[in-house]
Amino acid sequence: MTNNNVKNIKSALLSDNYYILKKFSFDYLMSNGEWVTQWREVYNRGDGAGILLYNTTKKTVILTKQFRMPTYLNDNKDGLLVEICAGMLDKDHPEKCVIRETEEEVGYRLKEVKKVFEAYSSPGVLTEKMHFFIGEYTDDMKVSEGGGVAGEHEDIEVLEMPFTDAVNMLNSGEINDTRTIVLLQYAQIHKLLE
Repeated sequence: MTNNNVKNIKSALLSDNYYILKKFSFDYLMSNGEWVTQWREVYNRGDGAGILLYNTTKKTVILTKQFRMPTYLNDNKDGLLVEICAGMLDKDHPEKCVIRETEEEVGYRLKEVKKVFEAYSSPGVLTEKMHFFIGEYTDDMKVSEGGGVAGEHEDIEVLEMPFTDAVNMLNSGEINDTRTIVLLQYAQIHKLLE
């Protein structure tokens, strides 16, 4: 890290219960030449990877639905969120992560995936960088019912639907997970299912 506009970085641990939450203070050189002291809380939960699974023959996509407590606390009445298949990197390569998560969450064993980009999830508070993938699936790749890892208390509903239905859900606001929105729009822009 080399930014001459930042100095005197200090941190204090606030929580390391599951991931790491720290409070940082630092001096920052403003564009007007003035040094100011700023404070930020930064949550480090590692990086993640997610994938949009699509079938060009059936013109379908596979999404998941699961309970997300933070959304329940912020106006999502049942706490259920429709999402792409995704997970946290377990000290492995993002490609291996999405292949593993796809099998665990939705029951498909992928042969190959394509990385389309990476982006910061919520850069004002999270260190997390998401790695975004697309992957074509076929029925013969199905190896289990999916649903997640019981030992991790995952309770994931697998949703296979026509791509047009997913786009309609996106347009109506039924899909409101940023990662999912981004990859569905990627599929639209790049005409993956036309």
